[in-house]
Amino acid sequence: MNTPLLITRTTAQSVDVACTRLQEISAAHKFGVQAYHNLREKMESKGVAFGRECRVVEVCNPRHAALVLGQDIAISTALPCRISVYEEAGRTVLATIKPTAMLGMFDAPGAAATAQEVEDTLIRIMDETCHA
Repeated sequence: MNTPLLITRTTAQSVDVACTRLQEISAAHKFGVQAYHNLREKMESKGVAFGRECRVVEVCNPRHAALVLGQDIAISTALPCRISVYEEAGRTVLATIKPTAMLGMFDAPGAAATAQEVEDTLIRIMDETCHA
């Protein structure tokens, strides 16, 4: 899927390798991993067959989060940032919603610069993850 609201990168790495690297590289950029979801395993544990690999890694930088939450506490509904890692056409894809687009939904103009900084960092994290 190609949309102006998403940032995507692809790699030949397996989903497992990409997820491990993503978590390590996020930490190096001061983004902590808040949660890790294996959607296939979770769905199958609930009796729903789902044959594709898809993981979601939730990352957050507490300094950035505090800045935007200080603008509008409702922004908490858009936190933390989520990076999906899944297989598509023989490649591993990393995808995330652009923080600038997400925070643009709120009336918090003071958060725009922080959203851009987060977006730039997420792009670096995804690029470094994919280019091992």
